[in-house]
Amino acid sequence: MIVDTNKLSSYLENFITVLVDYSPKLISAFIILFVGLYLIRLINRFINKIMVSRELDPTLTRFLSDILIWVLRVILFVSFISKLGIETSSFVAILGAMGLAVGLSLQGSLSNFAGGMLIILFKPFRVNDTIEAQGVTGTVTDIQIFVTKLITANNQTIFVPNGSLSNGNIINYSIEKTRRADLTIAISYETNIKTAIEIIEKVLQNNSKVLKNPAPNVSVKNLTDNSIQLAVRPWALNEDFGDMTAEVLQECKEKFDTAGIVIQPYVKEASLQN
Repeated sequence: MIVDTNKLSSYLENFITVLVDYSPKLISAFIILFVGLYLIRLINRFINKIMVSRELDPTLTRFLSDILIWVLRVILFVSFISKLGIETSSFVAILGAMGLAVGLSLQGSLSNFAGGMLIILFKPFRVNDTIEAQGVTGTVTDIQIFVTKLITANNQTIFVPNGSLSNGNIINYSIEKTRRADLTIAISYETNIKTAIEIIEKVLQNNSKVLKNPAPNVSVKNLTDNSIQLAVRPWALNEDFGDMTAEVLQECKEKFDTAGIVIQPYVKEASLQN
């Protein structure tokens, strides 16, 4: 095989010429790349310090930090290839088309993402709060960007999408320190109402978990076809609410049995037929 030294020399000269002409762009592009990566780290640390000093939610802090890093990296990458002399208009158009396609295919996820942002920003509940929403009740253990994790009283894990969670009604049982129970006890018409109310009031007074302030209340709630319904409304601390409710109902039943008062069973009224 014969090698044409003249052509080889010509190719080598052209390569050296192109390299010399292109080297300033190449060097400046890599300088921009390395300096940009260093500045991104500095900016991220600075923003994190500001958010921590202002006591922002840790979940929000991590999320905003990640978003900031990726936005700055995309800007740096576009600047890098632009400095190399690569046309960026078509590249930006491709990114836009990809973003639109991804957005259309992930509408539900974007809705959950927006819901997560609303929950993190407006804080209708926090981690360790007990809430009721979307037909479930549990203690919040983690607020993620797309879902919120709840643990129910029987130790089941439930993931509720943030989109539906942020758009629905939320009952937060942990914001206030105290909570009122709305109990209903039905007695027969043969029972002396005053005697029954006095027994219930005494049970409430003797229960240490029932708060004295606000004071509990016992009154006639309704007169049905088969019973007198008494409304029993005691207050308790959140952590005592479940035990207090159970104890009050048990003690009322025991005191009624001693006094010979029969709790009237619930009878569902038949609907009228035309």
